[in-house]
Formats: sequence, structure tokens, C-alpha cells
Amino acid sequence: MIDLKKVREQLDLYQADLKKRGNNLDISAILALDEQRKALQQTIDSLKFQQKTLATQQDYEGAKALKQDIQAKEADFSTLLQALNAQLLTMPNFLSSRVPAGKDETENVEIKKVGTIPTFDFPVQDHISLMKKYDMVDFERGAKLAGARSYFLKNDGMLLEQAVLQYALQKMVKKGFQPFAVPNIVNTECLIGTGYFPWGEEDAYQLERDNQRMIATAEIPLTAYHTGDILKEEELPKKFVGLSPCYRREAGNYGKDTAGLYRVHQFMKVEQVVLLPENVAMSDQYHAQILANAEELVTDLGLPYRILQLCAGDMALGKYDSHDIECWMPSRNAYGETHSATSFLDFQARRLNLRYRDTEGNVKYCYTMNNTVVATPRILIAIIENNQTAEGKINIPAVLQPYMGKEVIG
Repeated sequence: MIDLKKVREQLDLYQADLKKRGNNLDISAILALDEQRKALQQTIDSLKFQQKTLATQQDYEGAKALKQDIQAKEADFSTLLQALNAQLLTMPNFLSSRVPAGKDETENVEIKKVGTIPTFDFPVQDHISLMKKYDMVDFERGAKLAGARSYFLKNDGMLLEQAVLQYALQKMVKKGFQPFAVPNIVNTECLIGTGYFPWGEEDAYQLERDNQRMIATAEIPLTAYHTGDILKEEELPKKFVGLSPCYRREAGNYGKDTAGLYRVHQFMKVEQVVLLPENVAMSDQYHAQILANAEELVTDLGLPYRILQLCAGDMALGKYDSHDIECWMPSRNAYGETHSATSFLDFQARRLNLRYRDTEGNVKYCYTMNNTVVATPRILIAIIENNQTAEGKINIPAVLQPYMGKEVIG
């Protein structure tokens, strides 16, 4: 939930950020609604004081009449507050000064490129052909049992996925991140609190009978883990890493990337989440750190990659700053997104009521951020295609060989 006090104090900056996003939100109407709320609250408080005074003076008839007036105004206040909160949920976050203007992903800015794109002196095969050759995947039976974008990982396909996940998880534990296995089904409030709703509601799987949702990332339950708590400043930062299945309907990508493992409904992810005190400089520092963690993982796997600074038009409304890592995928003859690092400042914490008490005793909202460590099966595309040989085999990256028990597939 956006801080309206901050919006009022920095109205010109907020309006400039709205323009960057291409968002035509009527902020003046929302601020006016909030002024009505404050005025009505003051009226109710004044009437309650008068009612108490009349009761003290034993004017019970007058106090009774005021009670009816107060109840009517409280009903109006409840309606007004409901309308205001609905508007507040649609308000985007402030943007980092680093975020460029831009209408969509085509205007993201490349800020770094690492590694040499491989050249092959033989016909390049895509991951689909290579994985089918060694019975690592079954798309047909996946589709038969669960519909489009579904699959079975088999044999070395399944083992390679587990190798990547376990390597990533152990790497983060060694860096001091607390490991979690998280609920895959959560209450709707978790998705509202983390900012996935109301905007991304159509992309979430719903369990209608129980009014619950399947998670799209471990970020959701991990960020919500301390909902309603008041932490101590000395407990921060908290560094969490979660390994979980993830579920997305891909509702906005109908007909796009329908073949292979690039865009699927169910996948696995190791996700890092950090809770921080209210400190922009520290937030920027940790944002760089969690992005570097993901870079290190990609480097360990020997994959060429690039980093993009996301433009305002390609950022969800809760994001303050965001970077993508894209790994080279030979069959696409392009880089493909594999990681996303995002800072939110207090946007998620306000919605989740996630707070801490500073050293002076003041209660403040935490800052939050998250980043993918690795997501499968998409990363398998880059691993398999970049490591194919002229004989049609697949070299296993050295860091994964201990988990696989061999050096080559095929």
C-alpha cells in the first residue's frame, strides 16, 4: 500500500513516475477521497467527545441522540474507507531514479554482457530434440494428462533439474540465507499483500471451493512470513531462500512459446527474499548483492548472459527497481529471461503490515526485495543447448557433475 503522506510530500516526483509508467491514474481524486476520510474521522471523534460530555452531565437523551448520529456517520466512514482502500490498491510504487522511461520490454536497457556466445561447427539442435533423444522429457503424455504447456521430466532430465536446484540451494545456505520449504497454497491476502493482486489475478490458479490460490513463486509466502509481526531492528536484515514448485496460468501469453520448456504452467524455483530496515542506501546495496548472487550461479554454470535494467513500462506497479538476467539460448538465437531481481521499498510491507521497531522505539515498515537464484526447467534450455557436442551429446557443467554422478549425458 502506497504511503499517501509521502505522495503528498513528493507529489511532483510521484506524478513524474506515473508519467514514466504511462499510468493515467487520477491521483488528485484519490487524495481528495483521503481528505474526506480524515474530515469524517474528525467529525466522528468530535461527536464521540460531545457524547461522553453529555453522559457525564447526565443528559442521557442528548447522548442517545448523538449515538444514532455517530452510528450513521460510522457507516458512511466504513463505505468511504472501503472505496479509498480499493483505490489505494491500484496505486503504483515510486520508481528508483535509475529506472528509465519506456513503454514495454523492448525499451529495457542492457547494462552488462558477460561470456562469449558459443559458435558451433555442426547443426545446432534445440533442447527439445536433445532431450527427446535421451528420453529426458515427455511432452505428449504431459499434454494428454494436464493440457498444453505440461510435461514430464524423466531420467537425466529430472536428475539435471534436481542437480541445478540443489546446487543453487546449497550455495545460498552457505551465503547465510535461511532455507525454507513453503506452502504452495496460500490465502488471497498473501497475493494482495505482496502486490500480485489485483493486477495479476488472471494469471493465478484458484481453488474456488476454499478461496485460496497456488503460488507463482516462493516470494509470496516468504515475504508474508512475518505478516502482522513487529520485528526488532537488530533482527534485520533477514535473508530467506525458498525452494518450491510454482504455478502460472500464462494467461497473457496465449499462443506464445508453446513448444518446449520456455513457458510452462508448472516449474521449480529457488528464490531469495530479504527483509530490511527503512534505508534506501541499504536497499540498493542488497539489491546489488542478490543480483550478484544470481550472476554467480549463472557464471558457475558457464552460461553467457546479460543484465537488463527494466524500464518503467515493463515493471509491475509494486516495483521500485528491477533487473533481469537473460541467458543465451542457441535455439532462439537470442537471450532468454531466466532471473529477475526486484526491490519494493515499503510497498509490500505496508500491504502485509510487516513492521519493525527501531533502536529509538519507533515502529516502521520493513523494506523488501527478492530475486531468482535459479528457475527450472527454463535454465535447462540454456544448459543443454550451450553444452551440446558435435556427437549430439550434452556436457554437464562441472559444478553439477557431483550431483549427477557423471560428466556427459548420452
